[in-house]
Amino acid sequence: PVRRGRPLEDCADGVLDDIELPSGSGPFGIVAGPGRALWFTATNSGVIGRVDLDGTVTEVAHPGGMPSMITAGPDGALWFTLNEANAIGRLEPSGALTVREVPTPRSGPVGIAATHDDAIWFTEILADKIGRIPTDEAAQELDLPGKPHAVVADPSGGVWVSLWGASQVARITADGEVSTVDLIPGGEPHGLAVQRDGNGATALWVAMEAGYLWRLPVG
Repeated sequence: PVRRGRPLEDCADGVLDDIELPSGSGPFGIVAGPGRALWFTATNSGVIGRVDLDGTVTEVAHPGGMPSMITAGPDGALWFTLNEANAIGRLEPSGALTVREVPTPRSGPVGIAATHDDAIWFTEILADKIGRIPTDEAAQELDLPGKPHAVVADPSGGVWVSLWGASQVARITADGEVSTVDLIPGGEPHGLAVQRDGNGATALWVAMEAGYLWRLPVG
């Protein structure tokens, strides 16, 4: 069953709910962020919006440029990729917006993640690169052996990246060292998540376009 329009704080009972967005918005990325709200990107309308606990939807900024993935940064702001604009956006909860261009032209930024070293990492799927932005500094870039799609922080430092088309995941340390892990050929890895269980063990979960999940113990 689907119940529409319930406050988010009432939506923890396993019942599917939906919250209606403006027609044609094309929601894509979503993250829990400042103000006890969910923040989302709308690729078609070029909007960054928020959903409050009472279910109210607000369009906070209109950067355009096909906003894709979004993350909550260590500086209290929302950071997101602008795929068609070849840029990274930073949005303060107040609505103040900053956009910075990715150094490599036509790089196609998609995935983005905040890490434990107070930096923002993002993928450049068309340039076979990953970028890193210390929050108040210029972007750095690193070549990768494949097309990076998603990126997620590693609790022990650095990040994990899915290499779409190569059927691999890569681990990049904070010092820029790259190592890869082969997955099943043709699996086409996309989304990533890191899980730490009650015993302190850590696993990387990989969503595969081939139709299954891959679990990789990493610590």
